Order: sequence, then structure tokens, then C-alpha cells
Amino acid sequence: MRLPALLSRWRSDPDVGGNVVEWRTLPARPAKFVPFPGDLHPALAASLHSQGISALYTHQAEAWEHAHAGRSLVVVTGTASGKTLCYNLPVLDALLRDPEARALYLFPTKALAQDQLSVISDQLSVISDQSSLPTDNCSLITDHYPLISGIYDGDTPASARKTIRANARLILSNPDMLHTGILPHHTAWADFFHGLRFVVIDELHTYRGVFGSHVANVIRRLQRVARHYGSSPQFILTSATIANPVELAQWLVEQPVTLVDNDGSARGPKHFLIYNPPVVDKELGLRRSVLSETVRLADDLLAYDVQTIIFGQSRRMVELLVRGIRERDTGDRGIGHKGSPQTLESPAPIPYPLSPIRGYRSGYLPSHRREIEQGLRDGSVRAVAATTALELGIDIGGMGAAILAGYPGTIASTRQQMGRAGRGDEPSLAVLITSASPLDQFLARHPEYFFDRSPEQALVNPDHLLILLGHLRCAAFELPFRDGDSFGTVDPERLREFLDFLREEGVLHRSGDRYFWLADQYPAQAVALRSASPESVVLKSEETTVGVVDTLSAAWMVHPGAVYLHEGQSYLVEALDLENGQAHLRPMELDYYTEPRNEETVALVEMLSESEAAGGQRAHGELTVTTKVTGFRRVRWGTHEQLGFEPLDLPPSTLQTTGYWLSLAEETVEKLKAEGLWTGAPNDYGPGWPALAKRVRTRDGFRCQMCGTPETERAHDVHHKIPFRQFASAEQANQLFNLITLCPTCHHKAETAVRMRSGLAGLAFVLGNLAPLFLMCDARDLGVHSDPQSPLADGKSAVVLYDRVPAGIGFSARLFDLHDELIRRARELVSACGCSDGCPSCVGPGGEGGSGGKREAKAILDALGG
Repeated sequence: MRLPALLSRWRSDPDVGGNVVEWRTLPARPAKFVPFPGDLHPALAASLHSQGISALYTHQAEAWEHAHAGRSLVVVTGTASGKTLCYNLPVLDALLRDPEARALYLFPTKALAQDQLSVISDQLSVISDQSSLPTDNCSLITDHYPLISGIYDGDTPASARKTIRANARLILSNPDMLHTGILPHHTAWADFFHGLRFVVIDELHTYRGVFGSHVANVIRRLQRVARHYGSSPQFILTSATIANPVELAQWLVEQPVTLVDNDGSARGPKHFLIYNPPVVDKELGLRRSVLSETVRLADDLLAYDVQTIIFGQSRRMVELLVRGIRERDTGDRGIGHKGSPQTLESPAPIPYPLSPIRGYRSGYLPSHRREIEQGLRDGSVRAVAATTALELGIDIGGMGAAILAGYPGTIASTRQQMGRAGRGDEPSLAVLITSASPLDQFLARHPEYFFDRSPEQALVNPDHLLILLGHLRCAAFELPFRDGDSFGTVDPERLREFLDFLREEGVLHRSGDRYFWLADQYPAQAVALRSASPESVVLKSEETTVGVVDTLSAAWMVHPGAVYLHEGQSYLVEALDLENGQAHLRPMELDYYTEPRNEETVALVEMLSESEAAGGQRAHGELTVTTKVTGFRRVRWGTHEQLGFEPLDLPPSTLQTTGYWLSLAEETVEKLKAEGLWTGAPNDYGPGWPALAKRVRTRDGFRCQMCGTPETERAHDVHHKIPFRQFASAEQANQLFNLITLCPTCHHKAETAVRMRSGLAGLAFVLGNLAPLFLMCDARDLGVHSDPQSPLADGKSAVVLYDRVPAGIGFSARLFDLHDELIRRARELVSACGCSDGCPSCVGPGGEGGSGGKREAKAILDALGG
């Protein structure tokens, strides 16, 4: 590997080094070892020696001590630091000493379970002889007596499941299978639950938000079933770096947890780069694309024989990266498959077994994934472009470099992905290539947020009403509830209220002091762990089920005429039947995508918190958000050319949730109005505008449609209800329904409102994009709404950020607490942006659909910043 030579070249190359906004080098760190514990089982010690392990890292020894003392613990150390041994040692030791002991490993993905099974297999092969246990599928069971381990998930053949249930002492699974396939059938697992000593939860940081809230309730049900069979398992959890690992672990398992975070593993020198693509249009704030810059840097790494992993933020980006790198690889050096030149837009396919440059994402066959993983380990695959499917701890050997094509959304994920490079004592490289989004640009200007701390708090709410009720139904199906029972931290009195509600619903029956499941349905099938909404829409293409979306999302994702993407295939939505919960799709090759246009209203249900803030007020409360999809745009792939707008007439959807909002004080608004903060260029309404304007005035009886004033010597103005700049053409903007006659006074008021909306829209854009940095959530988890006359603020101007989860998940409450820092950071971001009047990196392209957004938004932020 010639990484040092490449880094030296990059430093002196202004086309690379000139765009590196931060270059930090972590020096090599020697390992800190301690001898094996004296009470470690001899067979286990022999297994470690056979793998070349003669001592433990200090954090592994610390984990052993806590586990051996009966404490639950969470291990938070770096990627490739040997976290697996932190739980395998105490678990396997207990299984060796107690033939009745059992253990359950939970991984967030099936691929991780497969990877860990091979690790356990290697250790067990030295511990004991081959078992004579009969099995229908040996690839799914490591059958070494007496330590039989097996994977039990959705891919496990039915023929192997009975054998695994009856004989495996260590089960590897995932929360989804535990929820639907194990707990509801616990009577078939009676021996396993009776002996359950350990539960391992790997990749703790992935269990946050809605998913984490569901999993916390699954763990409540697991502990309830275990108590029924007389066991009380000990928990060992592992996590990437987050701000609150102990708090999250205790939310999840609801018992005290000890932190192990003193990493004793070795590390070679590591270079961390934040690369900000150069600006190609300063006035518009446009930068060279993340895709092209990633391809260019990856090509350099391959030229210097550095094995590289590239993380893309979507499946489509992964495929484009693979094609782009192969194109340069084939054209420049001939390393890859020989063939005709390719382009990013229409590449010639390369047979994947012939190329050392591969993709890795969901949708690939398991056998295909295993082959790529093996190629990465043995070096035959020199570069892989992947989604987060390779972010977690699957063993792919030591990468020389990791490139992140855009910020992954959380600092924990960023560190996890960067940690894929640098296994062992060799030097390594990690590069974050920032996109034009405000969040990426904030990190480019404030690299200390990534390097010096983790501002993210992983949030869960196990007592979220809809989530909790769903799991109480599941728990009642599994075992009857008695008077005086609790459910996790839900006390008996509150639990009885919920149980009585379910009895009135008709799914429970009370007999004596017990509540029994009464309904015919199987409740776990109705509870999806990734959604808080109990209702969904099934996507059908002919007789095939393509997928499922929750009902709240259906109107904007699968409305009639929408383009729906699934596993690389485009589908045109022909019909949406909300009443019967179905959408009908037809597969089509299309050169465009669709963007819905929504009308949204927000109403206050209950104020929970409010306080004065600089320039206005901040508040937090329960809201009703009503959304109506009024139409959609068709936009061409690649060029983003707008191909037209289609109106829709769909019923509105209602979301009961929680939100945080900030409102502007009247004096702040008056000051902004007085300053005349508008820099927009005049609009070109087209050559037929004078005749069209007269037609509108005639239709309106030459009277102002706001105050009723008739025309006198001066003709009234004609105003666009929806701003002209939001349309692709004058023809679309100048439709009669969008035009209204106004007198000069009312027209001035309307234009001022547009300017205020432009500033508010810019403020909403930057806050909505920046907030996920502090919440450890996806931008899609938050809804953003701006209103110059908000009912939440007694008609004052306001920006609202709300949880896109029924009843809320806690994001908005956190934003209320973070108000001052959020405003300060947004102000810094907009002030530092070099564009002239709004761009995708600050307040959005031109504020509300056109120019004239940045100055207004900046003025509002200055007022709110005190």
C-alpha cells in the first residue's frame, strides 16, 4: 500500500489539498494488554491461544470483570476494537460451565448475525468435538456439543427451526424475529427461556427513535416471558460513540448498566480529512458534485493500490459510484473489466465477478453479499461502494481508506463508517466529502463538531401511547396479565387503565384478577417495529406485493401519478385506494421523478412549555398537523428540468404529534418590514401579460378583492396568489385561478407578506436541515412549517418543527431545550455562506421559490440571536 505517497501528493495538489478544510492525524496508539483472567474456562483460553490471542485488551478484561460479577454493561469503544470478545468470553464461559445455560444474541441485521456465527464457529471448533446432532441444514447450525449455536431469523428454513429450538444453546437473531417468531411462541422455547442467562444487544446506537421505542417494549416482553420461566437474564450491550450510551441502554433494558469505554486496542496512524468540493458558481452557491469528487478521489486511491470502501447515502448513489469508478478505472488504467467507455448516466453493464470494483447494498442476494465480503477480506475486491449495509460490524478485513460521499446524518454513523478503515497497525485514511446541504456545510465550517465531541443524544420513548398499546396487546397474547402486574416502568395502576381500555376494545377478557387475550388475530403481525402508525397501505403491482407504506405517508409517496422507486425499478402509481389500504402500481422505465405539493395547517392542542426568547418566543406543545396533497411536479432525472404540474384532489391526512416553534415578536416584524428587506429582480410575466391582467381586472369588476376599493385613475394591480417564481414557466404561473386584483395598498401588504414568507421559509429551511445534527435523527423524522400568521402564536409569524410520528417521540422537546444553540449555529451558517442571495447550502435556492431569501432570513436570525 502506497498511501503515504498519495497523501503527500494530495497535500501539494491545490485541486485536492486546496479543498481540504480540515486535515487531522491521529498518531499510532499501542495496545494495552492484560493477562487472561485466572478464572477463565481452560477450554476457552485454549481456543483464544489457537487464534493467536494470548492476552486481552484492557477494555475486554474490564467487561469480563463486570459480567462475571453479574452486572449488565454497555461497551463503547472504537470500530475493530474487539467488542465481540467483550460478550463472547463471559457468555461462552457460562455455557461451558452450566449445561442448562442459554444465551440470546440480537443484531439489527441478518448479515451481522451470519458474520457473528462464523466467529463463534471458529471459537467452538477448538472447544469441543463435533456433535452427532442431526440437522436438515448444517450451514445454519454450528453443531459442536455441548455448545450448539444457531441463527433463527426470517431466512431460517422451516425444516431447521424445530432442531434449533430444541437443541441450540446460543441463538443469534434480530428484534423483528424475537417480536414475531419467538415471543408469541414461547411455549416451544420453554427450556431456552428457563435457562436464559445472557442477552446480548449489538449496535445499541441503531435502536433509537421509533425503532428503539418498539425494541424497548420487545425487551420488556422478553423479560416478562423469562420471569415466567424462572430466569432473569443479564444484558451486555455494545455501541458506537453517542452522547448518552448508558442512558439509552437503561431506557432499553430498564435496569442499571455499567459503562466500559476505556479502549485498549491498538491503532495505526490515521488521517481524517473533511473535503469541501470547490464552488463552481459563487453567485448561486453551487459546488462541484459529491458524486464526481468521490469518483475522482477513489480513482486516485486505486491508482496507489489502496483498498477502499466508499459509502453512498442511497442505493441509487451506490450504483452510480460503482459505474463512475469503473468507467475511470477502465479508461485510465485498464485494471477493471475491458469494455466500451461508460458514462454515469448510461453505463454499459460490467459482469460483477470480473471487476475488482463492486457495490454492496440491500437488494443483493445473500450469496452475492458473502462473495463480496470474502473478496474484501482476501483482497480480490479493491473497492466497494456501499450503503449503511456495510456500516455495522460485518468482518471485511482491513480497508486502507474510507470515503464518505456526503454526511451520513449522525456523527455516530460518520465515525462508524470512517472506522471501517484502519484495522491493525497500518496507516489509514478517512475522507468526508461534504455536499451542498446546510448540515454538510455546517460541518465543513465547524469540524470541531465532528472531531471534538458528539452532540447527539439517542432518544427513545417506550411509553409512546400507540407503540405501548401495540406491545401490550402482544404481551397479553403471550401471557395473561394479573392485577398488580407492571410492564417495565409502567406501574400497576397505569397498566390497569390500559388493560381496561383494551378490554373495552374487545381484545381482552377479564376473569377474576386476570386479563386474557380474547381476539382471534395474531397481534404481533399488526405491529411493525419501524413505524408508530398501526395502519398501512399495501403496494400492488398486478398480483405482486411490492412493499408497504404507512397511511400517513401514502398521500405524498404513492398518490396517483407518482413515481415510486423500489430496488432500482420505477413504478407509476395508477390508483390509490385509501379506504381499502391499497395502491396499484405499474412497472415502467421513466426519465423523470415526481415531487408532491402540500398544503399544511398546524393547530394547537395543548401548550406544554413556553418562554421568552431574543426577538420573540419559543414554545413546545401538542399539535394537530393537517396535510393535503394538492398536486405534483414532474422533474427530469439529471437535469432537474420541470416537465409540468398536475393538480390532485385527495382527502387530507391528520397527524396528532408534538412540536417546537419559535415566533417573532411584533416589534421584530415591524423592524424588518421597515427595513424593506427585498432584493428580488423584477419578474418577466410574458408578452401577453398586459392583456391577461386586463382580463383578470374585468373578471373582478375592477375592484380590489381584499378591501373592495374600485379603480379610479390608476389601474389596480394583478397579484399571483402562489408566487410567480415557484412555477417552471410563466404559462403555469399565469393561470386565471392563481391571479387576483388588488389595490396598490393591499398589493403592497401582500408583497410584504411574500417577502416575510420568503425570510421565514429560508429560516425554516436552515433550521430543518440543521436540527438533525443535534437529535441523531434523519431529516425525514421532522416536519417543518412556516406561517406569517400562525395560530400557534396568536397570528404572529412562526416557524414550527414537529415530530413526524403520531404522538411524538421527543425530538421537539429536545429542540425546545436547544433553542439558543440552534439559532446561534443557524446564524453562523447563513452568515458564512458565500452565495449572493440564497443557495442549497444555507436558506435554500432563492428563499421561497426565487431570489430574495437570504437577506431576509439572515435579518430574522440576527433578531432572534439577540
